[in-house]
Amino acid sequence: MAIAVGSIVEGTVTGITNFGAFIELPDGQVGLVHISEVADTYVRNVNDYLKQNDPVKVKVINIDPRGKIGLSIKQVNSRPAAGRDRFSRVPQVSFEEKLSKFMKESDERLASLKRNTESKRGGRGSGR
Repeated sequence: MAIAVGSIVEGTVTGITNFGAFIELPDGQVGLVHISEVADTYVRNVNDYLKQNDPVKVKVINIDPRGKIGLSIKQVNSRPAAGRDRFSRVPQVSFEEKLSKFMKESDERLASLKRNTESKRGGRGSGR
């Protein structure tokens, strides 16, 4: 069976390093799942997610000219729902509203800073 970019295959974990895991594919080839492609969340240690000889489903994400195979586990497991983006829980705010809020907060901070620096200099009208 020829490995093609985009195909999903089942393999076996043959080695774990601090930068990812090596997966043996059905045809005897070995590919690498980089630590960033192990799970949807931040992965500090690959050993928390994979163990030696674990069967895993992987997606072939690239094959470089030297024959190295890049694999992903998270692209197999995460199926994005239609119309859902990763910020779906955050209410959408227009640029104008964000700018208005920023300007208001900025003016408040400047006024506070001005009050604090004037009080340290002796206030207004003190001519030195």
